[in-house]
Amino acid sequence: MSNDSVMNTGTATSGETSVYTETREELDIPRRKRGVPEGLWIRCPGCQATIFRKEAEKRMNICPECDYHWYIPAQERIRQVLDAGTFEEWDADLVPADPLEFVDRKSYPERIKDDQQSTGLKEAAVVGTGRVRARRIAFGVTDSRFIMGSMGSVVGEKLTRTIERATAQRLPLIIISGSGGGARMHEGILSLMQMAKVSAALARFNRSGGLFISVLTNPTMGGVAASFASLGDICFAEPKALIGFAGPRTIKATMRIELPKGFQTSEFLLEHGFIDRIVRRPDLKSEIAKAIDYCDK
Repeated sequence: MSNDSVMNTGTATSGETSVYTETREELDIPRRKRGVPEGLWIRCPGCQATIFRKEAEKRMNICPECDYHWYIPAQERIRQVLDAGTFEEWDADLVPADPLEFVDRKSYPERIKDDQQSTGLKEAAVVGTGRVRARRIAFGVTDSRFIMGSMGSVVGEKLTRTIERATAQRLPLIIISGSGGGARMHEGILSLMQMAKVSAALARFNRSGGLFISVLTNPTMGGVAASFASLGDICFAEPKALIGFAGPRTIKATMRIELPKGFQTSEFLLEHGFIDRIVRRPDLKSEIAKAIDYCDK
């Protein structure tokens, strides 16, 4: 029976029950609108085109129209860059304290708990070891979903321990940065100290002859950009990524000036020598492997 028909029962003149159908239009029953399933289409922030979500996901979350690289979470970056099944996480149980008892719209512990529940992460950085095209590496990635990927004490400690393990085990070091928050204000000076701590660990790693490949994604800002993210022996960046210290909105609000078009993008920074190469997401794994081989690490 059609969905547009309704079954009714009635009594015939002989006293027997008869069954008949009437259309919804005849009974004046409104048709339920089916509509488009929510989340089926997404709008590209780069070109404003409406993109079929599954098509973007098939392309590693890259716009097929303008090549804009959407945000992807830390776990997805691990799957894309490392060989399947090779990642072993380090220091997974480190969680932040609340030394300043910081409160803004909510308390710092509440903010941490909310982001842990929404992201499935315990902190903004995931670190460990894995393989890239069978080459064992030390690996770290920051995730902008967790308090904008800002660098608090736990993020700094995780990265420092990873760098020290890479030094001791003579492993190439890869860190993928996706931090729009820089140093984490909720921890005050303890957060700012992480910039120096991680940078000092990288200096020791460099003196030992280690190779550090820094991958900058959108956005990489603030204290992260001003410390370890810019210290790579080789600096890769995704296309059209926002990279810098203070963002354009902050500069406009404080300095009352408009930045030049394209300023602080990976293309601008490549032109001015700040990064070494712009690498599209599907090519990143191969480019990292080539760089490790070229540097004989």
